Amino acid sequence: MYRTHNCGALRLDDVGESVILSGWVQRIRDKGFVLWIDLRDRYGITQLVVDKARTADGLLKQVRALGREYVIQVRGEVVERVSKNERLLSGEIEVLVRELHVLNPALTPPFTLEDETDGGEELRMKHRYLDIRRNCIKNNLLLRAQAAQAARSYLTSRDFVEIETPYLIRSTPEGARDFVVPSRVSSGEFYALPQSPQMHKQLLMVAGMDRYFQFVRCFRDEDLRADRQPEFTQIDCEMSFGHRADLLAVFEGLTRHLLREVAGVSVGAFPRMTYDEAIEKYGSDKPDIRFGMAFGELNDLAQGKGFQVFDSQELVVGIAVPGAAAHSRKQIDALTRWVRRPQIGAQGLVWVKCDKGRDFKSSVTQFFSPETLHKWAERLRAKPGDLLLVLSGEAAATRRQLGALRLELGKRLDLRKPGVFAPLWVTDFPLLEWDAQEKCYQAVHHPFTAPVETDMPRLDSEPQKVRANAYDLVLNGNEIGSGSIRISDPALQARIFELLGFSQAAAKAQFGFLLNAFAYGAPPHGGIAFGFDRLVALLGGGESIRDFIAFPKNNAGRDLVIDAPAEIDAAQLDELHLKTSE
Repeated sequence: MYRTHNCGALRLDDVGESVILSGWVQRIRDKGFVLWIDLRDRYGITQLVVDKARTADGLLKQVRALGREYVIQVRGEVVERVSKNERLLSGEIEVLVRELHVLNPALTPPFTLEDETDGGEELRMKHRYLDIRRNCIKNNLLLRAQAAQAARSYLTSRDFVEIETPYLIRSTPEGARDFVVPSRVSSGEFYALPQSPQMHKQLLMVAGMDRYFQFVRCFRDEDLRADRQPEFTQIDCEMSFGHRADLLAVFEGLTRHLLREVAGVSVGAFPRMTYDEAIEKYGSDKPDIRFGMAFGELNDLAQGKGFQVFDSQELVVGIAVPGAAAHSRKQIDALTRWVRRPQIGAQGLVWVKCDKGRDFKSSVTQFFSPETLHKWAERLRAKPGDLLLVLSGEAAATRRQLGALRLELGKRLDLRKPGVFAPLWVTDFPLLEWDAQEKCYQAVHHPFTAPVETDMPRLDSEPQKVRANAYDLVLNGNEIGSGSIRISDPALQARIFELLGFSQAAAKAQFGFLLNAFAYGAPPHGGIAFGFDRLVALLGGGESIRDFIAFPKNNAGRDLVIDAPAEIDAAQLDELHLKTSE
């Protein structure tokens, strides 16, 4: 056998036992008359010892010939360590080596395989199989597996059935570009890789499966950002015969279960916030509520005082930054430059320092009296020692800019702590938004989202004011789940398609199979999809989802390990009825 124990298994109770261990050489320490080897596998590290007094002469020479990351097998005896290492599970023992076999030599790694490595991200992604040997990445993947197991356990205990849906489907308009796959046997026709299993899971509800879930890979051919992958994993869920309150209770329970089982954190009932409230208070539909600094609108207090920067704008809005009145002018000027960056786009920043009593220092004292500034402070719920920061401009853009500034300040003031979890539900999103270029409405979520029942009369007169019976689950400023109650009435679904600019013929061509299925009796149903990569990263206190994916793509969408995408040869192109561009 290759091993009797793994490298994290041996304890003081095993002293005197003969064992066989296999693994990678982490490091060698040579004191001349004695050598120690740290032997590593997935389970931990065991210290091996070779010395002149207790081992054969040739063994010292054999050990000195080893290199880092050599794969070796040893036979030896478990002995108690004189100098114990409390940081290792096996730190009270070591193995006195009697025999050593090199199973495979290894090249010197291009970067150090330690938690604090000297390798850059691109280099580590190219050699991801080495990067995973580092404890930090290995433990992230183990945590991911733990989270998947915990989610499966919760859902199956509540009668959800895990069902796989196809990866080769037809292209549908879901917002992003599809990845398409040419068909060899059907010339000129293409499959698409699913952006989500939305329609198939609704068909499963029509089929009477009642409660479905799936860990599913999804694909979107869209412009990439640092933390976005062209392929990603969802926990996709759907259930029949439930109102929104029923679904939120089930999936809130799933999230609380994962927080408890994976992160060791218990949280109470999740607060709920409407989309309009989230935008007005935080400038975002995914607010981070681990800290305060909610917005306060100041139009009635700030306009009409002769300050044109405010008087000519649609919105004047501000926040109170706790304890930041001590900021120097240099620090405030740095914040002003930050909001003026093209990525943020603000024109400037007005500040007010709230000292004790009615003593205010401000960049606009020549326009606003202490009494007015005091009213600003009251509106923004400021305390003595706080700093007021105020922006003005077009309403939507200004709220977005102030929301970005709020998050940046939360980061700078260490208010966004990874070990603190603040989930909430955001509900009542707009159902539709007008696309001026296409001259039709677009679905904010997707075409199968049901309207809020009380807003149904507005579909004909004011469709832009209709709210969706949709909900997002937000955790620490990140959307980790998005779902809705679905349309189960064929007539209502046809009306939504009409508002979205589909003719009857186009709707039938794209979605006829779904409408036909609904004609055979569709139950009321709804669901949600959790972004599993982001969820696991948050549970692990990580910043990047790449650190929690075994083989992620880089910013250009490339797999650096296998160098994909890659060209294919002319014969394959001919079989697929494709031609290369000249």
